[in-house]
Amino acid sequence: MDSFWITGAIQAIKAVSYVCDLFTYPVYLLLHKPWEKKKASRRVKAKPVHRDDDKSVVYRNVDPIGSMHATLVREKIETLEAMLRWVASVHGNKKCLGTRQILAEEDEVQPNGRIFKKYKMGDYRWKSSKEVEALACSFSRGLKDLGLTARKNIVIFAETREEWMIAAHACFKQNLTVVTIYATLGDDAIAHGINETEVDTVITSFELLPKFKNLLRKVPEVKNIIFMEDQLKQADVTGLKEGVRVIPFQEVIKSGSSSTAESVTPKGEDTAIIMYTSGSTGVPKGVLLSHKNVIATLKAYCDAVNIRDDDVFMGFLPLAHVFELLSESVCLLNGVPIGYSSPLTMIDSSSKIQKGCKGDASVLHPTCLTAVPLILDRISKGINEKVKKSGPFRQAIFKFAYEYKLKWTKRGFDTPLCDKFIFGAAKQVLGGRVRVILCGGAPLSPETHTQVKLCLCVTVIQGYGLTETCSCATVMDPYDRSTGRVGAPTTACDICLENWEEAGYRVTDVPNPRGEIVIGGENISAGYYKLAEKSKDFFFKDGKQWFRTGDIGEAHPDGSIKIIDRKKDLVKLQLGEYVSLGKVEAELKTCPLVENICIYGDPSKDYTVALIVPHHVHLEELASKHGITYSSFEDLCNNSEIEKLVLNVLVDYSKKCNLLKFEVPGAVKLVTETWSPDMGLVTAAFKLKRKAVQERYQHEINRMYAS
Repeated sequence: MDSFWITGAIQAIKAVSYVCDLFTYPVYLLLHKPWEKKKASRRVKAKPVHRDDDKSVVYRNVDPIGSMHATLVREKIETLEAMLRWVASVHGNKKCLGTRQILAEEDEVQPNGRIFKKYKMGDYRWKSSKEVEALACSFSRGLKDLGLTARKNIVIFAETREEWMIAAHACFKQNLTVVTIYATLGDDAIAHGINETEVDTVITSFELLPKFKNLLRKVPEVKNIIFMEDQLKQADVTGLKEGVRVIPFQEVIKSGSSSTAESVTPKGEDTAIIMYTSGSTGVPKGVLLSHKNVIATLKAYCDAVNIRDDDVFMGFLPLAHVFELLSESVCLLNGVPIGYSSPLTMIDSSSKIQKGCKGDASVLHPTCLTAVPLILDRISKGINEKVKKSGPFRQAIFKFAYEYKLKWTKRGFDTPLCDKFIFGAAKQVLGGRVRVILCGGAPLSPETHTQVKLCLCVTVIQGYGLTETCSCATVMDPYDRSTGRVGAPTTACDICLENWEEAGYRVTDVPNPRGEIVIGGENISAGYYKLAEKSKDFFFKDGKQWFRTGDIGEAHPDGSIKIIDRKKDLVKLQLGEYVSLGKVEAELKTCPLVENICIYGDPSKDYTVALIVPHHVHLEELASKHGITYSSFEDLCNNSEIEKLVLNVLVDYSKKCNLLKFEVPGAVKLVTETWSPDMGLVTAAFKLKRKAVQERYQHEINRMYAS
């Protein structure tokens, strides 16, 4: 009876919406001008400028440079040091960097009786562009007084916060090279970065300071540790190695404010950053990024994104990742305030937010933020779970509204009533004002892209780049309404597609040219730190600096690129079929049952297998539905019957994703561990470390093939 009533109600709503559409169509046609949106989406963004005997083709952006790009050229700004001085002179007293105040940490009793530490939070406190410049100057003089001379390396090993940015720009003022290391890396990887770059000074945070009780034994050259203070707690500096100076961040600023030490102005060719890649294929490599590389990317990013006067950026991704660092640098350049956050305090329901207290997004009301696909996948799954728990009628309403909005947005129309009454609550989770989410770091599935765009009422702009290209290669046009593509080449570089004969990717392919992506321009790194031979394998000069990415791209008629494969992810099965492991993982990761997944293919077999980190709630629901009893989650994951059910779900889901038969895993193993960077199974950007996963679970892989 209930389902009959719900079906009747939905049919009535559809009938009413049809009548409303009929009467309001002429008005919306004039207001929304869908033909203009379609034209803007289809416009040509890049064109071929060179072809070499059907072996390669080079694409170049066709757009003119923007006003900020022209300003940087006119003002001869070639370094990050010059950039911050210019920012302070132009934006002056405008808000620049903001940090939320933590008023207290208090015990909060949970419904189950457990006690958690929660933050009582205040407002954001802001520093102006002038204040940021002054603090960077003081900190830079303080560093010089500590004995740091030009061109020396200095490590920043800290979470994303305003002091990170101030410290980095202070280093640039002394022509010091900033070595960035992810806060989530294990001790061996941290020690590798510190020892390889021969630093004697590390800038870290209060939270990470205890790590040095063990780390200092592995990094004998370190003599100074500067730590960013906590808002509430005093640092415990006992137990650290004797002879190592431990200095509070503010103390360096204080000593520098009265110092007469002079700054050392860098040149464009000087190395600004040695950025360690997150190391998905082995030991992290230090990528040399000059000031010139970074400024080239900033020019291109400013050309690619539309910035408004009232924009506010929320920073929370690791600043040790080139994508976040460059995105925040664009904000500095354009006078966009950056409010810092963290996953622990971002939204009202975050784990450290006290009941009745608002999360950072609800206080900051950002308009733009960056994200990696993992975060958007989680948002997408969170929306689905919330809808699922909302009851049959609300589910039916949501499904109708989603399909309705999808239909009309494809035609070039907005849906203001749906946005306000159906999707308004989802939009409020991130503060209610987010208009743009910039996504990079890994492939974003079209399903997630579409759902986040529709449900959060935002524009999702995908980009593609690597640490070696200073985060810059392609960016989606803001008016591009497609999914599954990463946009056209930016104004900073050319994109060359080269034949990869082994796998049958050629620039003569029909309907679109395909091949390995090779990127050339001023944004390309000089190479890897202390790895001259490896640098020769990937970098070369031919009129400009070029980098071989190992990614396979397809160029569409409008000049946009689609990433379709990766050399290292390709495996040839026994019967000769090539399987792109990364492509299959990207598709299956959107399955509600899957939290994370690694596909493995043995060339001597005719099928692949899958290691799956399952979603707890969905796996338990599947077990309950089929009457499977278990004593613990580990017990459930080891149940052969549940493995068969999960495999069946994946097979059905693969059909929806249009995977070919040989791409579908033939066996699965459920893993109880959550893969995290400190386990060494994923990078700090949460990309799979395929070899590490394979080695850890080789026994399980063997068993899957044996079965």
